[in-house]
Amino acid sequence: MLFFSYFKDLVGKEVTVELKNDLAIRGTLHSVDQYLNIKLENTRVVDQDKYPHMLSVRNCFIRGSVVRYVQLPTEGVDIDLLHDATRREARGG
Repeated sequence: MLFFSYFKDLVGKEVTVELKNDLAIRGTLHSVDQYLNIKLENTRVVDQDKYPHMLSVRNCFIRGSVVRYVQLPTEGVDIDLLHDATRREARGG
């Protein structure tokens, strides 16, 4: 639940999602659920030459199980908050 609550705080910010098939999509995080399924708006493909068929996609839903990485905006990362939440989760409370 740590990542779910963290991603909920990033709604409205721009993120880059890299999928397990090497496709990277940048867009505005619209929503995320407890399975870490992600909905992006105003999307664009990072490597447009490799994936030209994706140029017309503007909104997408990404199943959480196909996500390799999520690159967060640097201003959206609160290191102290993450450390505290990780410690609480490790203690079980």
